[in-house]
Amino acid sequence: MLLARLHFSMDTMRTLLAIALPMVVSQGAFAVMIFTDRYFMSQIDPTHMAASLGGGVAFFFSLCFFLGVISYANALVAQYRGAEEPGKCSRVVTQGLIVSLLCQPLLVVVAVYVLDLFAAMGHDAEMLVLESSYFSILMLGSLITLWKACLSSYFAGIGRTRVVMVCDVAGLLLNVPLCWAMAFGHLGFPAMGIDGAAWSTVLSSVFSLVLFAVYYLARQNRLAFLVMESFRIDVPVMRRYLRLGLPSGVELFLNVAAFNLFLLMFQSYGVTEGAAAAIVFNWDILSFVPMLGLNIGIVSLIGHSVGARSMEKTNEVISAGFVIAISYSFLLALLYIFFRYPLVDVFAPPQGDFSEIRSLAAFMMIGLCCYTVADAIIQVSGGVLRGAGDTQWVMYSSTALHWLMLVIQYLVIRVWEFGREASWLVFCAMILAIAMVFLLRLWSGKWRDAKALDAVMME
Repeated sequence: MLLARLHFSMDTMRTLLAIALPMVVSQGAFAVMIFTDRYFMSQIDPTHMAASLGGGVAFFFSLCFFLGVISYANALVAQYRGAEEPGKCSRVVTQGLIVSLLCQPLLVVVAVYVLDLFAAMGHDAEMLVLESSYFSILMLGSLITLWKACLSSYFAGIGRTRVVMVCDVAGLLLNVPLCWAMAFGHLGFPAMGIDGAAWSTVLSSVFSLVLFAVYYLARQNRLAFLVMESFRIDVPVMRRYLRLGLPSGVELFLNVAAFNLFLLMFQSYGVTEGAAAAIVFNWDILSFVPMLGLNIGIVSLIGHSVGARSMEKTNEVISAGFVIAISYSFLLALLYIFFRYPLVDVFAPPQGDFSEIRSLAAFMMIGLCCYTVADAIIQVSGGVLRGAGDTQWVMYSSTALHWLMLVIQYLVIRVWEFGREASWLVFCAMILAIAMVFLLRLWSGKWRDAKALDAVMME
């Protein structure tokens, strides 16, 4: 039983926070970049803001399978480090860089199909042009994004998350003024609107990647992890990377696909609904980003414990993770309930009628409270299961539930026509159901079976 195994340790809590907090800042920097794009676009008009949401989600959707595979480097590196095989940590990075490069032709094909999907969803003609342009520019930087993810996962796996924080924050500090200048035509740039917002994101990502490379090739890291001996294809490491990483990639791809299709269907109600969704998911960043940082820290610590075969340590990590996640998500839920109107009003455009968008977004903020707590449970449970290598179960269960949600949403929106409020409530209820399923798997303890862990570590 999970409750019998849980054991709270203040030292483990400090260790988890030391790894997770820099990742929270790092993921927060990425979120602020997205927030900045959407905020600047909201100052043009609601259509630009809705287009930045649709194009940005579609970009992540197009990369998510590859990001899911590449980012599993976090768990692999942590497991090798726990098993005291530092040379294999850097070999994981090389395999990730190779996979990222080889997938580029496929990403070109994906981009073409996603652009066709925008038109098929019946979006407003003006929004269609804007979101297609925004998406296309972001896709030009796809290789940069994947290589960044690989190096970021490596540093998270060895516990040097402050490096990730420094590189991502530096990118943010470049992005915000660059986005302002390129979108509105300052500092000698022409006013490029949504195209300027996209280009500023790509250029900032290039800058962050260069910083990651500097840290990775630094003398201390080169010697400790035998970096200069790692630049070759390592078949056993590559095989293990793909065996454990592919389920994570498939899961992320199918889940994001389901979410993206739901969002596109929800936006088909009109610009009002699209703008309201953009506002709500912007504030969801306050929950999602810290939980994602916590998830990365949990994956790293659980991976290290599995590599070292210290299952008592996993119990301490689980306890600390839930204490942090539930406490934080509960406080946010209160914020979303009692301050929903002021939070929504931040995105009010300087001109035009905002009343209908304001009313709908405020209603959706109430549902966001349940979503926030459920996501905290998912991120902690999922981090433990992924760090322990239970990626196939996570793939099967999570994708099945997400696509069940999509089928129900299709019936609610397109067949039964219950309306936008009903659609949002169904979405929140399904996220709660996913959280309960993940918690039950964690409770069962099947992922910690000795034979299962032997299979995880096998090359």
